[in-house]
Amino acid sequence: MSPIEHLVTSGTFSLDGGTWEVDNNVWLIGDEREVLVIDPAHDADAVTERIGDRRLTAIVCTHAHDDHVNQAPVLSDSFDAPILLDPAEAPLWKLAHPDRQPDRELSDGQVITVAGIELRVLSTPGHSPGSVCLHVPELETIFTGDTLFQGGPGATGRSYSSFDTIISSISRDLLALPGETSVRTGHGGSTTIGAEAPHLEEWRARGY
Repeated sequence: MSPIEHLVTSGTFSLDGGTWEVDNNVWLIGDEREVLVIDPAHDADAVTERIGDRRLTAIVCTHAHDDHVNQAPVLSDSFDAPILLDPAEAPLWKLAHPDRQPDRELSDGQVITVAGIELRVLSTPGHSPGSVCLHVPELETIFTGDTLFQGGPGATGRSYSSFDTIISSISRDLLALPGETSVRTGHGGSTTIGAEAPHLEEWRARGY
């Protein structure tokens, strides 16, 4: 069994009075005994089926846009697993779940372990105030949520976002990683740090 499993779910994203159809990447990291889920979106049954009879150790949310957290509480209740989120995401979390709080806070440099695999939290604000990425050096992988995609940074045209901040986060924390690092994103295809790094100045100039 691969330590990284991938599931695509479909639903909607709503913010600032608009609603859009989206496909989300849900990532699972672990082994045959225990697993961690990143950004459980849209379809709790599909995520539950993929978890199977394994112990769910944590639900880690890279940020609190509703398409990334809408199934976190039901999975938390079903598996008695904590929801982890950067506290700067509180305003967005409350829009999705006004009557439920995350269970634990994420912080820069924090290490989360599942099945002997270490995921290091990188604070990468910009797409939202408390966006984080999860770096797994032993797997040469980083899970970037909506901070970095194949072809550029995440969107910054909505509330609680900042283009200058996301560019700073990407240049400081992500592009410093080895070029062969695989970038597993919140939407769409994967890429590598090496494939994206040459385009930083182009993104700055285009403002995207």
